[in-house]
Formats: sequence, structure tokens, C-alpha cells
Amino acid sequence: MSFRDRAANLEEAGCEPQRVAEIWLRSRAMTGWWVADLWQRGDTVLLMSWIFWVISSIVLHELGHGFAALWEGDTTPRDTGHLTINPIVHMGWFSIIALLIMGIAWGLMPVNPSRFRHGRRGWAVVAAAGPAVNLLLSALCIVLCAVVIRYSTFAEPLSGNLKMFLVVGGWLNIYLMLFNLMPVPPLDGSMILSGFSNTALRFFSKPGVQQFGLLALFLAVFSTNLADQAVDHIQAATVHAIAYVVMVLPGAQ
Repeated sequence: MSFRDRAANLEEAGCEPQRVAEIWLRSRAMTGWWVADLWQRGDTVLLMSWIFWVISSIVLHELGHGFAALWEGDTTPRDTGHLTINPIVHMGWFSIIALLIMGIAWGLMPVNPSRFRHGRRGWAVVAAAGPAVNLLLSALCIVLCAVVIRYSTFAEPLSGNLKMFLVVGGWLNIYLMLFNLMPVPPLDGSMILSGFSNTALRFFSKPGVQQFGLLALFLAVFSTNLADQAVDHIQAATVHAIAYVVMVLPGAQ
């Protein structure tokens, strides 16, 4: 079943999630620079939503790590000036340029695990804090989108643009959470497992695993349709979640 078919229940509620869903399908057919392609197709709101959510989600993800590290007794994030919302500090210029060129980016939060009050368990706490922030952001976007659908009196195109903005934030943060929870170093999933398993710690500490694990993951994702399938399922789940919240809000039919 296509994403558009699965989104029918949101269309009945006054949203147009199919335009959001098609970002991935359109990206496959792009023949040039993704920013220019979206701009020329008139998808400026989609373009701005994508850039905003990628940057803000990464920054808040890294701040989640930073504040969790502080709670664990490590002041490195504060000492290095990383407790800021400045995306340049968290992402660096190379990551931001990669976002503008390829639509992908990454961030970094310096921590010193030797200072964690709970030792290796602290690794798991600090590592899990970033994906937890993404989960909270997604939940917030889903609820706000449902509220807009149920109660908003905004006229078009403001109403449709706001729904699109929130749907993008909802599914993108779920994607970022799941991606970072994959047990591949240096992703958070490997640190969480290392915090609870000696076997995982020894495996992920091997130089070969650290050097080639992420490379192998990217090759697997971008040389297959795994990413396409993941995005399709995540978008569908986001739409269903919004539709469910719409139905349970006071005043629902």
C-alpha cells in the first residue's frame, strides 16, 4: 500500500500529508542539486522545513548528550563551550556544507566518559539522551499537528504549510532516533550496548569495527533501498499517529 493510500485518514481531517511524503520519492528523481530542484518545483516550504528540522534536531540531539553528561558529572560540554544552540559549534562548517549539497548532516558533543559518576552505565545514559530528545521532538510535532488539524482556524496556505512543517519534524526525528540507535560505532546504539555488555564493549573497541562500521552501514543504506523502505514506514507511522491523536482530542467527531 502506498503512503498516499495510508494517509487517507489524515486527508479527511483536512491535512495533505501526501505532499510531505513525496519528498523522498521526488528526491530519487532529482537530476541536479536537491535545493534547486525543490525550489524550482515550488516546494519552498518543504525545503525550508527540511533544513530547519535537520539543523535544529541535530543541535538539540547533541545538547541532550551534553546535559546528560553534566548530570553524570562530566563538565566537558560546558568547558568546551558546547552548551549552546549555535549549530556551527555542534555541526561544524563541513557538516552544514554537506547538508546544503547532499541534504544530510551530523553533529558532535565532546564528553569525557572517565568522569561519569556511573562509569560504563553512564555511557548508556549519555548516549541514550540524544535519541530521547528526538523522540520527544517527534511526539511534540505529532501532537501539535493534530491540534492544528482539529482546532486551527488558519486560512490556506498558512494552515497547510504549518501541517507540512510539523509532519516533516515528526517523521524526521523518528528517523534520526532510529538511525542513531543502530549498534554501529560511533552511533549511540553502540555506546548504549557497550554500557551494559562486556562482549559489545570489546567488539566495538576493535579498530577495524570503529573504522569501517559506519562506512559499511552507509554503503548498505545507499546502495540498497533500505533507506527508502525505512522512510516509507516511518512516514506512514507518523501519519497514523497524528490521525490517532486527532481522534482522541476533545471535540473529535
